[in-house]
Amino acid sequence: MKDDHLGRLLEMFGEPTWRYRDPVAWQKLENELGVSLPEDFKVITDAYAPVMINSHLYLSHPATERWNLAERIRRTSHSWSQIVWDEGEPEGDPRVSLGTSDLLFGTPDGLIPICSTDRGESIFYAPQGALGQGSLFIENGEGEFFEYSFSFAKWLYLWVTGEEVTGPGGSAFYPGPVVLQDLPMTPDERPEKRHGPPRGM
Repeated sequence: MKDDHLGRLLEMFGEPTWRYRDPVAWQKLENELGVSLPEDFKVITDAYAPVMINSHLYLSHPATERWNLAERIRRTSHSWSQIVWDEGEPEGDPRVSLGTSDLLFGTPDGLIPICSTDRGESIFYAPQGALGQGSLFIENGEGEFFEYSFSFAKWLYLWVTGEEVTGPGGSAFYPGPVVLQDLPMTPDERPEKRHGPPRGM
């Protein structure tokens, strides 16, 4: 059975704006990372980002000056790389799944931070996760990692429909249409919220 979570998300979010779609920006970012990012993640990002989804989840874009995804990946990876883990940390240690002795960030054999929430949760893409097929690792803001071996589109679909895909107790379900708010591209801009179509939830 075909996985069409991407199509379901596009229907749920409503008409894409494609404001900053730019294949060159993606190629530049992927060249810097040394690995390709998931296609569904790029489609969703191109369709709506920079955006805040349901008042919690932030998606940045590689073609913008503000909310720039490449800069966010660099900055976030640097911050995570400064952490010295004690023995037995972190919970759900990604190194076990990735088969590596070092927990690296922003590299093809480590964790690449692709988005986050205002609740402290960080979403990472692990190119070598799921036996090299790629997986997602979610850090719940309390030092615990959870691996999900499915697509970003499926993860996001489950997140907006209230499933616990940021660890136990991490659901963030809001009934009614999905709420999207473009992120301000200038200090004075105040984008209004918009809504996806009714979804019977």
